[in-house]
Amino acid sequence: MNLKETLNWRYTTKEFDPSKTISDSDMNEVKNLLRMSPSSVNLQPWHFIIAESKEGKERIAKGTQGFFHFNEPKVLNASAVVVFCSKIDADKTYYQHIADTEDESGRFPNKDIKNRFLGAVKAFSEIHKFDLKDLNHWMEKQVYLNLGSFLLGVASLGIDATPMEGIDVKALDEEFGLREKGYTSLVAVSLGYRATSDFNSTDKTPKSRLAEGEILTII
Repeated sequence: MNLKETLNWRYTTKEFDPSKTISDSDMNEVKNLLRMSPSSVNLQPWHFIIAESKEGKERIAKGTQGFFHFNEPKVLNASAVVVFCSKIDADKTYYQHIADTEDESGRFPNKDIKNRFLGAVKAFSEIHKFDLKDLNHWMEKQVYLNLGSFLLGVASLGIDATPMEGIDVKALDEEFGLREKGYTSLVAVSLGYRATSDFNSTDKTPKSRLAEGEILTII
């Protein structure tokens, strides 16, 4: 598929075929998508919980009880589920970790450039931490950057996806001890293959978007 075909093919899948599973090679690509996403100053303020087993999906389904029960089948019938988590805080130790990792990857030809990069990470992070006082929200925005590229990426592999903010984040945080580890859950994404009976399939329901003239200004 070319890009236009991929964009028209993907949709928020409402019903997965539980008999179909994602291959190991495609799951490796899925994991690579998560790792290689862009983020502001390469902060990478995220962690991902990936469930492919029945037991793992049942643990994530604990976040779909009560009010969010309508999302339980999308978790249990999927081939895999990814919980996107955001860091709760970032400090100088973490900034140094990012810089050291880049250094080990060979991105800095000398120490001066590394120090300039580290200064930029600190500067932008501390603007959000102390001046704008929105560090948590800023890091969450980076996770959503990842989510956007992830949805397009898995679609390019022919994998269906369902992003779900309709989850009990507190239940998931407790289930996986996330807050103690410095993270909190934000959104879950179920992956797999659409069932032929899915009412929301683009084969049955045409996609709808606002017109170009309404959302684009060409200058």
